[in-house]
Amino acid sequence: MRLPRSAAIRLLIGSLVGAAVVGAAAWQLAPHEPPPWSDAERAVLRSLSLASLPPLPADAANAVADQPAAALLGQRLFFDPRLSGNGAVSCATCHQPALGFTDGLPQGQGIGTANRHTPSILGSAYSPWLYWDGRKNSLWSQALAPLEDPQEHGGHRDDHARLISDDDHYRASYEQIFGPLPDLTQPHASTAVFVNIGKALGAFQRRIQIPNTRFDDYVASVLGEPAAKQQQAFSNDEIRGLRLFIGKAQCVQCHNGPLLSNHEFHNTGVLAAPGQLPDRGRIDGWRQLEADPFNCFSDYSDDPQPVCAEQRFARSGAELLGAFRTPSLRNVAQTAPYMHRGQLATLGEVIAHYDRAPPAMIGHNEIKALKLSRRERAQLEAFLHTLTGMPAIALEE
Repeated sequence: MRLPRSAAIRLLIGSLVGAAVVGAAAWQLAPHEPPPWSDAERAVLRSLSLASLPPLPADAANAVADQPAAALLGQRLFFDPRLSGNGAVSCATCHQPALGFTDGLPQGQGIGTANRHTPSILGSAYSPWLYWDGRKNSLWSQALAPLEDPQEHGGHRDDHARLISDDDHYRASYEQIFGPLPDLTQPHASTAVFVNIGKALGAFQRRIQIPNTRFDDYVASVLGEPAAKQQQAFSNDEIRGLRLFIGKAQCVQCHNGPLLSNHEFHNTGVLAAPGQLPDRGRIDGWRQLEADPFNCFSDYSDDPQPVCAEQRFARSGAELLGAFRTPSLRNVAQTAPYMHRGQLATLGEVIAHYDRAPPAMIGHNEIKALKLSRRERAQLEAFLHTLTGMPAIALEE
């Protein structure tokens, strides 16, 4: 399920980009005081605020997605290193809460080195696609892949099912949620338990709370909301950085909605990681999704009549060569390094890359050079730091 993006908001965004010169002139007239926000700008700010985030979309493919008991089981599994081939790697090894549910490394490190940079899982329940290339399209199916990836958890579904069976606490929780544990010597029994492990993990990840930030408080203040935290005022540079974000720098074209992502795929001309071939991105991810036994049309889905509109009508053409999913910018200052293989170490490098818009190594770079000044780049980075908050895990025994 996509976040709603009305035609009116898109029109507002386009008009703001076109009006960047007017904003620049206003700054020259009042260099020490940013101009007031227009009604059109205020509407865009409202659309980006966490207050505009809709309720969690239903997950018909996971019958236990909203069961507290399933989320508690998923929480225990998320932090349990026994779900790995060497007993030392858990989901939290790469998705660390203190780092915005990333790991601070260019590429994830489990039993071996993962193929790509660890993406944050904050707000992932709102996205129709998971992974950088979108090769999974549900939280529960995505949670399964690392468990058997030889470079990540390096385990096997038979071993994961036996962990549930042999651990009395896990077994009792599992049977409370899913019913009697099957005879694991029977065909496909381990796969059924494995799928339910994924569904419990998905139920937990849905409940990770997206944190409020200084940006959200600032928007509330701009909109004059009674509960606004006036002490969370922005500096002039942060205000001008935000104005660049929704205007001249064009960031909001892709980083829109309250999660600051359109959940689409774009080629932005990022160079391959040193010593590696260019990554084909979405064009390969789509093929993997179509062949995935756990995709939206899976027999393991709990949806009796899956519509799967996102998968059925998704773009899958050659224009997706080298394209990657737009990440959320919430907590972006915590999730360095950046891009699909951690090619860019800092936010400053990311902004400089978008400012230059170099030719793509494969496919076509969709972005255009911005020609920002050094001060504008610094202001934009200052704004991005206001998007940080501490995620909350509101579960306990």
